[in-house]
Amino acid sequence: MPRTKRHPALRVTAVAVVAALVASVSGFLIYAETTYAATPAPVQAIADDPAIDVEWTYDHVVMTPSDPAAQNGAGLVFLAGAKVDPLAYASKLSGLVDDGTTVVIVRPVLNFAIFEFRPFSDFTALAPASAGVTDWFVGGHSLGGVKACQYAADADAGARGLVLLGSYCAGDESGLAKPVLSVSASNDGLSTPEKIDASKPDLPADTVYVVLDGATHAQFGDYGLQPGDGTSTVDDTTVRRELAAALTAFIP
Repeated sequence: MPRTKRHPALRVTAVAVVAALVASVSGFLIYAETTYAATPAPVQAIADDPAIDVEWTYDHVVMTPSDPAAQNGAGLVFLAGAKVDPLAYASKLSGLVDDGTTVVIVRPVLNFAIFEFRPFSDFTALAPASAGVTDWFVGGHSLGGVKACQYAADADAGARGLVLLGSYCAGDESGLAKPVLSVSASNDGLSTPEKIDASKPDLPADTVYVVLDGATHAQFGDYGLQPGDGTSTVDDTTVRRELAAALTAFIP
């Protein structure tokens, strides 16, 4: 009976390919899980604020007005930017909660919103029933905003409007029959003013545009400096105040 010849070279090549693949996947997972941590002081300030109830886990942050009478029935699901801890957005979005809106900040799958597959309802379900949210908006920062565009365009998701912070849609959403707010930063080195301007044809004609003068990409959150970003000429307190004004004017 003839004997089959073995090919050691092919076996070695196959092992090398598998090893390289495993190393690449492992390397990406390590990279994805190495996040921009939230700056402690702003997080502590929110935790100490008696007007805001905060609940957080590794995957999400939920902020609601502590006084039921202050709740306005609105809610915002907000997707964090790439590799940014959701807690980093708590302070900058807290002005909405002061105005009566419930805010749910989500950590996307693998910290990259492009991998997010969960239905919008998974996020709205994180809000306590006592918050009484009847109108949900969706938003996000940077890459989180790109995914938020997709949720806004999904008729089954039920989002009433779209909020983009230092972000823009990846496709043509000019026919989106929902209100849109785009807040950008004049010194943003990543979602630059030029990129925001170039993306305007992809949003509805009645989109509301607000520019935070002197602010940078990373100042939409509180997580320190980000490679490739511009240089800020305005303090975080001013950014928080101006962002709160834009958000509360948009979300009733």
